[in-house]
Amino acid sequence: MTIMKHSIRLLVAILLSHLAALHAADSRPNILFIFADDWGWGDLSCHGHPYVKTPNIDRLAAEGTDFHRFTVASGVCSPSRTAVMTGHFPARYNIDGHFAWVPSNAKRNMPDWLDTSAPSLPRFLQEAGYATAHYGKWHLANNMIPDSPLPGVYGYDEYGAFNCAGEQMPVHEDSKHANAFIEKSVAAGKPFFINLWVHEPHTPFHTVPKYEWRFRDMESEADRIYASVLSHADDRIGEVLDTLDRLEVTDNTLVIFSSDNGPARATGPAELKLQYDTATGAGWGVAAAKGITAGRKGYKAALFEGGINVPFIARWPGKIAGGVIDDRSLISAVDLLPTFCEIAGAKLPDGYQPDGVSQVAALMGKPADVRTKPLFWKMKGSWPIAENKPHHWVSYAIVDQQWKLVANNDSSYAELYDLANDPLEKNDLKDDKPEVVVELLKKIAQWKATLPGKPSGDVFSEERSQD
Repeated sequence: MTIMKHSIRLLVAILLSHLAALHAADSRPNILFIFADDWGWGDLSCHGHPYVKTPNIDRLAAEGTDFHRFTVASGVCSPSRTAVMTGHFPARYNIDGHFAWVPSNAKRNMPDWLDTSAPSLPRFLQEAGYATAHYGKWHLANNMIPDSPLPGVYGYDEYGAFNCAGEQMPVHEDSKHANAFIEKSVAAGKPFFINLWVHEPHTPFHTVPKYEWRFRDMESEADRIYASVLSHADDRIGEVLDTLDRLEVTDNTLVIFSSDNGPARATGPAELKLQYDTATGAGWGVAAAKGITAGRKGYKAALFEGGINVPFIARWPGKIAGGVIDDRSLISAVDLLPTFCEIAGAKLPDGYQPDGVSQVAALMGKPADVRTKPLFWKMKGSWPIAENKPHHWVSYAIVDQQWKLVANNDSSYAELYDLANDPLEKNDLKDDKPEVVVELLKKIAQWKATLPGKPSGDVFSEERSQD
């Protein structure tokens, strides 16, 4: 009898231990990362857009903190997303442009996809016990490369995507799948991490009559198209926010809205016409691209602030202050991996060194006056400066404390800005601060020396061997 009592006590202790572990897992916050495509800093009604209406994203800003100085790691899609996934500058993987078909990737000294053995944010969270999912744009490979790895290989329990190999998820189904995954995760008692990478407002613009009708009184058809697709995206984001409310998990969910780069613009006069994309189908072309940067210099594909300074709104009730604007914290896309992992209690692998830093303190309302860990950018700028693309000549950039320096490919020309006091980059200080220019060019040269000369690893399609 004594032995039986002892066994029962032991069994109860084990059950209580498991229940405690489950309770601890249940208490960890969910993370919903909404990443738009070409959504300019000024393309929100809460940022003063003259006609775009975004009430659901505005709600995030009213209930959370609007960080005005967030920057992504590139002016274009694939490298920007690489930084989010890996916590590294994309140049470390020779990814400094968008993934295209194999001949284009080879010509630009790029891999054909992000290495599956690279550090992966969803994998780190998955290993920590999170349910992980990706819905929407992928573009860490390309749908024109059929042997590229599928998103699930990178650490997602479930996904529905486009701009990847395999079946292309319709662009407007992202919220439907995200809501289903949230339902399932909550029912299972597991914290969830979801990448909701919406298509809008990237070309082609896939309009729906309901949303065009909302803006029927606008004279410009291009403006009506642009407003309608952003309104459609905002509604889908609202559907997901409503699901969090209905399931009573809003207070335990960190929601972030951001964009992969600044808004696209035609380089000259463009005719409004339909175009076809192999991943997303038919829609309106770049003539309907009317995104704005609210005074920031340059657009998509530029390393000036118009190309990389994008919306970043964070809501976590009770943890992140509501209705607050933070115009001090310089947060980067490479910071997201260490930040999310700290929030989730996910251990970073031994030997892994992110290029970013955890920004939990900044999210919680304790901004740093300056950024002490430098940020670097690399892209293929056009030199000499093209008249129709005056802000796309930069090949390298660095932000170090309050300074930002941009340079052409051989560093024969550079400009210097004091971002702390001149966030719109209006005053070039290279002649006033030559010693700062010299020091920052030296740091760029040192960083360049750490970068690989060509891609390596299992990152090439079989199509390369056919060339």
